Parts: sequence; structure tokens; C-alpha cells
Amino acid sequence: MRIGLYPGTFDPITLGHIDIIRRAAALVDRLVIGVAINRDKRPMFDLDERVAMIEAECVSLSEQTGIEIVVHPFENLLIDCARDVGASIIVRGLRAVTDFEYEFQMVGMNRALDDSVETVFLMAEARHQAIASKLVKEIARLGGDVSKFVTAPVRHALIERFDTPK
Repeated sequence: MRIGLYPGTFDPITLGHIDIIRRAAALVDRLVIGVAINRDKRPMFDLDERVAMIEAECVSLSEQTGIEIVVHPFENLLIDCARDVGASIIVRGLRAVTDFEYEFQMVGMNRALDDSVETVFLMAEARHQAIASKLVKEIARLGGDVSKFVTAPVRHALIERFDTPK
């Protein structure tokens, strides 16, 4: 069984993430969405909220693709998480050249730690490539429409998060 690991903070999950999940599911028999507990990033949504959003989005993707998609929070090294879930492939999404420079360094370090785990880079569809969770949160915070970047349930979660009494 080929198991892939798609790690990220997913704060929140965007249409770009969902596109990568769909593409990754075509490459593996089982896909694990690794939700990073990264205290340095100070996520807006707590771990339970992020996991719940991802699980809700992945139900239909799993049904559409016929691939088991599971959500797995982690706080250890990515390569250790890959070992923990039995992944032989780490899936990473790329948006721009700047992403590649960072990812290139990460691949080198991960290969030095465990050369049996391959990294595969996927690009989202062109219409989703510029989407970044950080920008989505900023647009939502300023009252902008994020419906082109996230699903309706995530949009509602953002609206609720930024809704302040007047």
C-alpha cells in the first residue's frame, strides 16, 4: 500500500489545499493529511477546529476518489511523522519560486534523515496557485469576500471568527 503524507498548518484549509489533496489522492492508496502543531505560527484556528474543517472537506473527496483520507495532527519532525503513519511519499504544494527554494532545502534535510521517503511537489490549478491561508485570513479580517478561496463552511468559520459586536 502506497501511503502519502500531505503536511501543513491548514489555518484555514483553502481551495488550493483541496486541489492538492485531490491530486495527491490520485497518486497513493491512502492519504494522510498531517496537521502541523506549529506554535511559532500562532494559528488563528486551534488544532481541533482545523482538524474538524479538514475532515469535513475530505469526506466528499474520499468518496469521489475512492481513496482513504485521514487527518493526523503532529508536532514532531515531518520525517518522523512520515514514519509514524507509514508514508513513503511526502506531498508538498508549490505556488511560486520562493516556495521552491524553501522546499528544496527541506527535501535535502529530510533525505539526510531518511532517504527512503520521497517528496513529490504538486502545483494547484492556476486559479488556485496564489491562494495563501495568511492572505485569506487578512481579506476576511478586513471584511472582504473570501468565497473564491475557501469553501462555504470555511468562509462561515472565518466570518464568525472576525465577527465583532458593533
